[in-house]
Formats: sequence, structure tokens, C-alpha cells
Amino acid sequence: MPLPSRLRHLLDRFGATGSMLCAVHCAVIPLLLAAAPSLGLSFWLSDGVEKALVVFVTLLGLFSLVWGYRRHGALRALAFLIPGLVALWVGVLYDPLHHNAVPHAVVMTLGGLLVGIAHLVNLRLNHGHVHDASCAH
Repeated sequence: MPLPSRLRHLLDRFGATGSMLCAVHCAVIPLLLAAAPSLGLSFWLSDGVEKALVVFVTLLGLFSLVWGYRRHGALRALAFLIPGLVALWVGVLYDPLHHNAVPHAVVMTLGGLLVGIAHLVNLRLNHGHVHDASCAH
């Protein structure tokens, strides 16, 4: 059963926006670590919240891109999604990396960017024809 076009576009836009926000979050976290306790933000920096976000990103990304692949049959979006998810999961589960602030932030930011790019590629593939300089009409 194919997903309606509007729902597919909404899922990809939601996924791309969420992934890009995740990448920004991961890039800014090292700066917020020192200020978090005084601002009452410690909860948002916890391991549980980070793992929950990675699970959510994984499920949304796989659902959205697998449905997109079934429609357009191109592997380009999955080629960005899989390394992005691997980076996110390694950043969360590999303890020596997880407890080293700067490398952790770099890996998580890269993973979030790759997942966001995957959603944007999938959105473009689902949209079909792209009007550019090579269009004949």
C-alpha cells in the first residue's frame, strides 16, 4: 500500500528538519555542557534523551526512505542514510567515543547531517522531475 504523496513529502521534510536540528544540537552540545546546570538544561544532555532521539531518527529515516525507495527505486538516499545512522549509533554506543566530548560531537554532527541529506535526497527523488537549466519547457 503506497503512502499518499503529501504524507511522503511531510515525512521527508520532518525527517530532514529534525536531522539538521540534531546536527546543530550535536555541534553546540560541547559549548552548552558548562552552562547546562546553571540553565536547568541537564536533562536534555542526558544519555537517555540522546539514545531516544537516535532511536526516533532511525525509525523515521528507515520508514520514510524505504517507502521512498519503493516508489522511485534509487539507492542514493539510502547511501546517505546508512552511514549517517552508523555514525549516530557508534557515537551513542561506543563508550570511548561517547565520553570524549569533541570527537563525540563531530561524529554525531556528521551522522545528523548525513541523515538530513538522505531525507532531502529522498524528497527530491520522490518529487520527480526537477526544473533546471536543462529543461526543454
